[in-house]
Amino acid sequence: MPEYETHRYDVIVIGAGGAGLRAAIEARARGLRTALVCKSLLGKAHTVMAEGGVAAAMGNVYSEDNWQVHFRDTMRGGKYLNNWRMAQLHAQEAPDRVYELESWGALFDRTKDGRILQRDFGGHRYARLAHVGDRTGLELIRTLQQRAVHMDIDVFMECKVLRLLTDGDGAVSGAIGYWRPTGDMVVFESKATVLATGSIGRSYTYTSNSWESTGDGHAMAMWAGADVIEMECVQFHPTGMVWPLSVRGLLVTEGVRGDGGALKNSEDRRFMFDYIPEMFRAETADTEEEADAWYEDHINYRRTPDLLPRDEVARAINSEVKAGRGSPHGGVYLDIASRRSPEYIRRRLPSMYHQFMELAGVDITSEPMEVGPTCHYMMGGVRVDADTEASTVPGLFAAGEVAGGMHGANRLGGNSLSDLLVFGRRAGIGASDYAEGRSGEPSVSPAEIEEVVADALSPFGRDGGENPYDIHQDLQSCMQALVGIIRTGSELEQALEKLEELKERTGKVSVSGGRAYNPGWNLATDLPSMLTVSTAIAQGALHRKESRGGHTRDDYPGPDPELGKVNFVQRQNAQRGYAAPVQITPEPLPQMPAELQALLEEGH
Repeated sequence: MPEYETHRYDVIVIGAGGAGLRAAIEARARGLRTALVCKSLLGKAHTVMAEGGVAAAMGNVYSEDNWQVHFRDTMRGGKYLNNWRMAQLHAQEAPDRVYELESWGALFDRTKDGRILQRDFGGHRYARLAHVGDRTGLELIRTLQQRAVHMDIDVFMECKVLRLLTDGDGAVSGAIGYWRPTGDMVVFESKATVLATGSIGRSYTYTSNSWESTGDGHAMAMWAGADVIEMECVQFHPTGMVWPLSVRGLLVTEGVRGDGGALKNSEDRRFMFDYIPEMFRAETADTEEEADAWYEDHINYRRTPDLLPRDEVARAINSEVKAGRGSPHGGVYLDIASRRSPEYIRRRLPSMYHQFMELAGVDITSEPMEVGPTCHYMMGGVRVDADTEASTVPGLFAAGEVAGGMHGANRLGGNSLSDLLVFGRRAGIGASDYAEGRSGEPSVSPAEIEEVVADALSPFGRDGGENPYDIHQDLQSCMQALVGIIRTGSELEQALEKLEELKERTGKVSVSGGRAYNPGWNLATDLPSMLTVSTAIAQGALHRKESRGGHTRDDYPGPDPELGKVNFVQRQNAQRGYAAPVQITPEPLPQMPAELQALLEEGH
């Protein structure tokens, strides 16, 4: 038997971003033995990169804003693939979660009369993003982390979780992983487990995601037999830096456009006016002169087409580049320098200014940025119950980006941070209720542990095998070229064939050296997750023969009303785990109540 240390808790939370911290806080407040397990250091979660703000219908800038309008915006932004109940709960509860953060010490920007200031973001009818300059995610993590530490929640840092563990009845009873600094194995036994592991972006060449975002939670849930939905819906944020190389893929917050920045092509023309959907034209400027007048006269910039939903802006940029009107390095220009004073930019966007000045020598107060679509956010994820965040496997819960349903086919900017808060709390409640109702102590199988450990250590026993870095590079190239922002059936079929080849190569990967701080081995243990998730994305994209939100098929350029009524549900056989084929079936969306349906039909 392999050697490993063991820890036992009522609730373990895997992932210490906003959703994980909020779930752990809720479980600990109930008096349960609670642990946070994170892949890197506490405070380094990718949530800190969410810069623009927390979307919540507080009505501090526009008093006519309310949860019903926020709900409608979210459903429309998601092209109606959303789980309506999740969108409803999110819109209703987001303001309370923001005020809760404030009561815990979060310092938001203020209106002149002292209320929390809110800014505009794409797809939102009103200015509703509570923010701290362009460092909102950092403030959210700081506040939640301080709260968690004050509550004496146990934190296990630099721990890579390899697999969920189940009892004899198939319920999740914990997880196994290893300490990155030593390579020693560790087992966590728990009555309830919350996944809050974030995104999948490291499977793409161009991504705003941090190194941790390898789809661990999505894959582990599938290997345990849980359903995932909408995996084809990957959001490519329209404004990631494309040049210089030192900042390639780094996100330029939507707040730049919310504060007056304009997208321009190589002809110095604001091209987004050519891409205004018909449904928005009644509310949107038809000329650049009208838009400029609004910029001068109003704090509310929602009428500019630069703030259309992210999927539409990303496709417009892609079209400009393909038409030969892009920037020299394959993007377009984002210009705030000619529209706002240097003092205004440094005050409103301090992180953007310092980040690009220090890392790339780009002064955004005097020159435009070269930007283009970058893999940013995963709308798809673990299928959960809207009220409890319970997955389809007993004992397993999910919140944040690893959970599917809330955002449908496309997420609106700012909805991610409020999603973390609303459903992180609900996951903590759901997991606590389950743990308190589960009789006896959790049990895990020694044979299952032995199998996982042997699989994880197998690369050390091979000589002359595949280099994990070569496989990762080939995976990224495959996903970027064949399963990117614009897709076709033939390319998706090529991608699935390529992914099967990469799985075979991963089975022959070899690494050298010891287990302590071994980046090659760390990557080798990430590859199975990335390949499982990439297969699910490509398979879902092949089956969704339409264009909807973040999913665009060049061979099916329009939406299909019938496909707009279904989620594509994917699952694997838990007994076969990673080796099992991914099965996919269309299932009807949950039926929306008539009173909420009526909200969607009101106005524009």
